[in-house]
Amino acid sequence: MSFKRFDSEDLLVSSDSITSTLWSTGAPILTSFFTSSVQEINSTGDYYLSIYTTSSYSSPCQFNIVYADPLGSGSTLYNSIVPENSPTKTMYGQYRSLILEDENANFIFGKGSNILTGSNFWVINIERARYKQSLFPGSLNLTLSGSGGSVNLTDDSQDSLVNTFIGTSRVYQLISGSNGTAGSLAHSGYVLNSGSYGLVFPDLGTIILNPAAISQSIHVSPSRSNNSNGNNTQKLFYAISGGASFSLNSEETITSDYVFVRVRNSEFNYSENPSFISGSTGEIVHSEFINSPQVYITTVGMYNDSNELLAVAKMSRPLLKDFTKEALIRVKLDF
Repeated sequence: MSFKRFDSEDLLVSSDSITSTLWSTGAPILTSFFTSSVQEINSTGDYYLSIYTTSSYSSPCQFNIVYADPLGSGSTLYNSIVPENSPTKTMYGQYRSLILEDENANFIFGKGSNILTGSNFWVINIERARYKQSLFPGSLNLTLSGSGGSVNLTDDSQDSLVNTFIGTSRVYQLISGSNGTAGSLAHSGYVLNSGSYGLVFPDLGTIILNPAAISQSIHVSPSRSNNSNGNNTQKLFYAISGGASFSLNSEETITSDYVFVRVRNSEFNYSENPSFISGSTGEIVHSEFINSPQVYITTVGMYNDSNELLAVAKMSRPLLKDFTKEALIRVKLDF
């Protein structure tokens, strides 16, 4: 066994972005959507609606739909003598704390002169098991359908020159268009006087939809009646299932350490293998190997200064080494 200390130029750190299909079906686009009747009538149905790709509810959940309202409208009150205190208000408070990080702030849809300060909204929460690190910007294509027609929604990641943040969360506007751009659509994919269609938070796996823009575009509106179940999560579900097209990819950043093992012609030409050196005398077994050794490199071990083995890299095939050969072995460590 031979040892050699690495130099600083032998070490390199690199990051690569890896994308993959998000849905558990393996298909890039979801076209079929189902809900669980059991979950709808359960207590959790007052807060969110889980969406599946088959009618078998033992299949993996793909995403959840939430309706949130600061006035508690669209759902029955916890206690009829306590106004505005309902599941929709609870959900509004949760998302305001999670995203805005300020209980006095409001959601704002759009940028520049075409903005709308929102109150109520829908949420599409991608099931955490569906994506690795974040949603991949530019891969979102969601078709919503209603009595007023249909609209294809995407994020504006390709039209944005710099990243925008709300609180500590990266955000994109939800616009009409495809593959991260509004293209040549009027108003940059916004709805006149209603701002954008919502907000996309790729690192949170969350899409917030602006009811005012959606209502103006395809005539799908949530009910804002007091102390009454407005079935608002179902309304967005019908708009999604009617559009029958939802594509979205997952993104993951893989950080890699590259270690370059430089094998000079004068190095690593002898072996401590018993077939090469006698264990009893320490002499080379075959005299012809004294001046012209022939060995094979099969493994690279990396040790710390305490001579502790930290990592092992196996060669894809044995590498012949003698005084006439040099080698450069690149070891990649992913984490």
